[in-house]
Amino acid sequence: MTAAHDAAASLPLAGKHAFVCGATQGIGKASAIALAAAGATVTACGRNDQGLVRTLEAMPRPCGQKHWTVEVDFASAKDVGFAAETHLRSAGTVHVLVNNTGGPAAGSAIEAGADDFRRAFEMHVLANQALVQAFAPGMREARYGRIVNIASTSIVTPIRGLGVSNTIRAAVANWARTLAVELAPYGITVNTVMPGFTRTARLEALFEGRARRAGMTLPEVESDAMRSVPMGRFAAPEEIAAVVSFLASPAASYVTGVNMPVDGGRLALG
Repeated sequence: MTAAHDAAASLPLAGKHAFVCGATQGIGKASAIALAAAGATVTACGRNDQGLVRTLEAMPRPCGQKHWTVEVDFASAKDVGFAAETHLRSAGTVHVLVNNTGGPAAGSAIEAGADDFRRAFEMHVLANQALVQAFAPGMREARYGRIVNIASTSIVTPIRGLGVSNTIRAAVANWARTLAVELAPYGITVNTVMPGFTRTARLEALFEGRARRAGMTLPEVESDAMRSVPMGRFAAPEEIAAVVSFLASPAASYVTGVNMPVDGGRLALG
């Protein structure tokens, strides 16, 4: 056996193809790297070509696998579906789909316009649906499929000042649980990860906005948020990616329809 074959034998996702959205930074990039380290061939998807190149360069190749990139803007579900179908013809069956899209802008629900909700629905629900419809036939044929959605703890407890996001995240969670029932007979699992406060560019931007509105300093906002986390710290993107990697693996074959908090105990406070 070659070294690549030896490595493949010990890696849970060797021979599998993972398609990771929002892979240019944060949780998406960390998930792409983690899945590649587990042996998967990974397609990093996003709208920033330079960010995709950086992710491609960072992904390991323990089995000598080839990685891919797909550049597409999730503002159009039609474009996302077209990109997915086109990619399938060159890269083959996708066994693992990680749905991860930047959250809607901050603001209250009462002040949000209809277009704000429409844009968020297009980017999160309709784009996710287009990807599942493109990839599920191959998953069914392979008798192996893992769909993992990155959402938020706001599915359980709405976060103040994120009205549109709270609404859309909950829609994604119920869409996912519905699919979990429909796809379970084909060996396809569908789960949603609910990260708590995680050190990402989006969290920093949200905290900066909160600081401006409240007349506070950024450290004061961070300290206030930290008090709501029993572990007393924020997550690193790699900690969320570790859960994504588990849910994508054969070890999670009987886990489906779950909204899984990865939040340092924050939801446990009630």
